[in-house]
Amino acid sequence: MDTLVKLNSQAAGRDKIARLLQYLSRVLWHRLQHSNKDRVNAFKNLEFQLSTFRKLLRFGKCIDTIYSTLPLLDHPDATVKHTLILSKIALSLFLLGDHLLWLGRADLCSINTQKWSRMANKYWLYSITMNLVRDFYEISCVIRAQKQSIVPDHGIQSINDLCKIFTRTLVVLQSNRSVMIDTVKNGCDFFIPLTALGHVNLSSGTIGWLGVVSSVAGLLVLIEPKMKLSPA
Repeated sequence: MDTLVKLNSQAAGRDKIARLLQYLSRVLWHRLQHSNKDRVNAFKNLEFQLSTFRKLLRFGKCIDTIYSTLPLLDHPDATVKHTLILSKIALSLFLLGDHLLWLGRADLCSINTQKWSRMANKYWLYSITMNLVRDFYEISCVIRAQKQSIVPDHGIQSINDLCKIFTRTLVVLQSNRSVMIDTVKNGCDFFIPLTALGHVNLSSGTIGWLGVVSSVAGLLVLIEPKMKLSPA
């Protein structure tokens, strides 16, 4: 209960809880679509309402996101600096599109929802791609630092050696949970805008489960800040 209260006291926590419920709703209506139309409509409506609530909750955040790039200008690692800055710029443009979509849903202005939804998904995809580039860079740094303990002294001579390298690599990465959680989160999120833009064709149920996993990863970071990849 204390954890739930802690999450609910933060705007980010409420957003992540709503996101989890939003994608769970998608999983449920996808599973029920051939058996109970009334429940399907109810869960689709719940998903839509949660999506709208999250848009309102994030309203104005595009400015905060742009402002958060300033401390990164002095970051000593060029790869981390450039990937994060590009990611945040793309994310702020995604949020700007998201704000306009909320204004359209609230009937405060007339907008082309299809056009802005597609544009928002494009910028979200760019942001996630930059995050994944950073994640893979962090993973390569971890592996490079632990190379001597991963690769056998006699080199790679058999399939068993490859299996040992793979196992040791997993052990090393598990000791760097922040990198693993961030990679899982971004890896799952990557396919959501990719599907929305029509580049891949995943079912609504699959997208729902990907959203659930990435939402859980986001909640873990909020519950235990030590798991958060820094800088973020």
